[in-house]
Amino acid sequence: MVEVNTVRETAQTNNEVLNPMTAMGHEQLVFCQDQATGLKAIIAIHNTVLGPALGGTRMWKYATEAEALNDVLRLSRGMTYKAAISGLNLGGGKAVIIGDSRTEKTEASMRRFGKFVDSLSGKYITAEDVGMTTKDMEYIHMETNHVAGKPEAYGGGGDPSPVTAYGVYMGMKASAHQLWGNDSLEGKTVVVQGAGNVGRNLIGYLNQEKANVLVSDIFEDKLKQVTSEYKVKVIDPADVYDVPMDVYAPCALGATVNTDTLNRLKCSIIAGAANNQLADEKLHGEMVMRKGMVYAPDFLINAGGLINCYSEVHGSYNRKMALTQAENIYNTTLEILKLSQQKNIPSYQAANSLAEQRIEAIGKIKLSR
Repeated sequence: MVEVNTVRETAQTNNEVLNPMTAMGHEQLVFCQDQATGLKAIIAIHNTVLGPALGGTRMWKYATEAEALNDVLRLSRGMTYKAAISGLNLGGGKAVIIGDSRTEKTEASMRRFGKFVDSLSGKYITAEDVGMTTKDMEYIHMETNHVAGKPEAYGGGGDPSPVTAYGVYMGMKASAHQLWGNDSLEGKTVVVQGAGNVGRNLIGYLNQEKANVLVSDIFEDKLKQVTSEYKVKVIDPADVYDVPMDVYAPCALGATVNTDTLNRLKCSIIAGAANNQLADEKLHGEMVMRKGMVYAPDFLINAGGLINCYSEVHGSYNRKMALTQAENIYNTTLEILKLSQQKNIPSYQAANSLAEQRIEAIGKIKLSR
């Protein structure tokens, strides 16, 4: 006989999953667990109106499973908007693997995850994200064809981070043009929070333009690599929100733009690669606008990686073509920022509106068949 308390706890847990899914408009959640490899993962499919859900897999040592669930729900929703505003025929999805990518990742667990992806029959296509590498994509590809970001030797586009970084760079320059009437970043102080693959490539572009770059990261090996390649000044992660700067570029995890940081940040522009930078979209999006800061919506300017993967899954991969498409992020960012100014609405709201209009329009075409 099942205890009453157990039934109540199960009902409460279901509500904690289904209510957020309903609120954010998700189609499907897949919980993956494999005792043999120790794999614990969640795949979230947000919307497939425009096409199959494509989004990277993130491996992170989440404090709780609830934290992992919240992250994958927010990330997958962001991918829907990212694909829509970029004009791609893709839906939004994302996956998270719970664990330390530096100590708990194995070939077996990656391949087992690939089997879970394959079970969705192409409704979800995975790719590289935080804590994952092209080698991991190779392992996943051994068990499924529904993967992008494969090594070039396997016909893939390899590491998508250079294209992601280029798109962020374009969005940053467009923001500068909107604010200062000139898109030059020469002499501007840019704080890059996170020296991972995207952050490091972004620093490369900023160095070429002779920007004054400050960088922080929680991993010493990443800092060592970036300082050996580029002219940068390392700052303590605790000081990121307190140093004077022109541009804050969050390139690590999300939710770093919040009430506490906004009361400390000394910047004119927020433009980075991290997903879900606004801890609370409405509250902090409006707070950014009231403070007179220009915010380049994250899902718009970090879409280069998705553009790169789209090129891979829809025919023969071409890096030059992917970079050309990512360059258009400049024009789209200007359009969004001007719309935000004209309508006196937060830039995230202007971006959301354009993305939602495209999803609705294409959805009607599909329903008419």
